Amino acid sequence: MAEEKINRRGMIRMTAAGAAAVAGLRLVRKASASGPEGESPHSWAMVIDQSRCTGCEYCVNSCQAHNDINPDMRWNRVIEQNDVTGEESVYLSRPCMHCENPPCKNVCMVGATYVRPDGIVMMDYDKCIGCRYCEVACPYYARVFNWETFEGDNPFVPEWGQPEIERRVRGVVEKCSFCYQRIDRGLALGLMPGVDKEATPACVVVCPVGARNFGDLNDPESKVSQLLTTRPHYQLRNDLGTGPRVYYLPAQEEGVGI
Repeated sequence: MAEEKINRRGMIRMTAAGAAAVAGLRLVRKASASGPEGESPHSWAMVIDQSRCTGCEYCVNSCQAHNDINPDMRWNRVIEQNDVTGEESVYLSRPCMHCENPPCKNVCMVGATYVRPDGIVMMDYDKCIGCRYCEVACPYYARVFNWETFEGDNPFVPEWGQPEIERRVRGVVEKCSFCYQRIDRGLALGLMPGVDKEATPACVVVCPVGARNFGDLNDPESKVSQLLTTRPHYQLRNDLGTGPRVYYLPAQEEGVGI
């Protein structure tokens, strides 16, 4: 419980910093992301519209089911905030940021954290020694340590989906992977992530209000590219030089970006 309170305070500070940056928002006519190690025709990113998010946590529940996560752990979180008027709640939905320059990778001494050519920050659970350096280094509190072996039924299955990856062993650090298994399987079948549901992260597919969007920044016609070239947006703690691949469209009041 103490760790949860500390993390929540940290997240509030982090989101406050992001909100402060909103005042300086401007439309960027070309959204791009520099490539990590290797080459790929794709550069995956997520865009979350805070004007649409209702805080229902469907994204959290679906993530728990499809990734077969211990119910005591969360790869995704939804944080309630007050809007600028103080009258209505605004929600910040936080997956892993899949940074272009991830601090978690930089401190990993065994190479368990690595970046795919398409920008997805991955975990090699066979290499992870549980030192938790990556968890401490992440400024977004997006990593969680697996303290106990997860046995028994997953309470989010089957209502929110079926497990698509194996459960992790005790003693490793876990995180959101943009549902890489759905992306890779979809591409192999000729499907397009962000367009075809079967190839798109589960949290995006399940959102009942379309608050989450996913796609390829290298494709100017993708939904994420279109949103980022036509709407004001910000990234959480981009001042740290992390280069998050999760973008936020700030909450709007009477159709005007705040």
